[in-house]
Amino acid sequence: MEPIHPRRGFTLIELLVVAAIILIVTAVTITSQASFNKTIILANTAYDIALTMHSAENFGLGSRAVNGIVNAGYGVHFDMAVPNSFILFADTYPPVGSPGHFCHTTVGVPNGPGAIPGDCIYEPPSNTSGDQIINDYTLQNGITLNSFCVYSSSWSCSNTNTTLTTLDVVFARPNGDATISINGPFVYPSPYTKACIAVTSPQGGLRYVSVDTLGEISVSASTCS
Repeated sequence: MEPIHPRRGFTLIELLVVAAIILIVTAVTITSQASFNKTIILANTAYDIALTMHSAENFGLGSRAVNGIVNAGYGVHFDMAVPNSFILFADTYPPVGSPGHFCHTTVGVPNGPGAIPGDCIYEPPSNTSGDQIINDYTLQNGITLNSFCVYSSSWSCSNTNTTLTTLDVVFARPNGDATISINGPFVYPSPYTKACIAVTSPQGGLRYVSVDTLGEISVSASTCS
């Protein structure tokens, strides 16, 4: 008859080692997941801005009517003084025929053929004037506008050039070109061929939304394009 040997269990040290390993693996997984989620949220915000740009482009080129006004351009307005929001607007002010109305189809002829309302910049609405706000977006999860840049032979950015305070990108019929303006009012012809908006999160990282005068809109994780 074989002798009976007592079964050996886990020692306290072995249990502690296993528990420590589980805690380390769990902590690494949670940290990696949180970092991944933050990256995804920042990327999604950049794509939301790009989609808003596309909406402005589609509305402007499609001549979407707003409050009975037709043929208005549509644009997106950014203001470094309000870095947690941006505005999608219809460029309805001033109306067709207004003096100095020259940013669109018929330069210097406010009542000429094809003349449309607007001055290619955002005019805050009031009781008697101003553009139509389509949507006033608030950035979530602590994400903010880090800077915006405009290109004219070289890049100039608001985080290095403090005179850059506002950016307007407007699309209007009959051509698909984007009109890029800084600090308002619009200057004809606009010297800027590209614009780039950088957003950041409290945990760091940047995403860039670029648009050029040909209407091409893109999102990048590395730099303005």
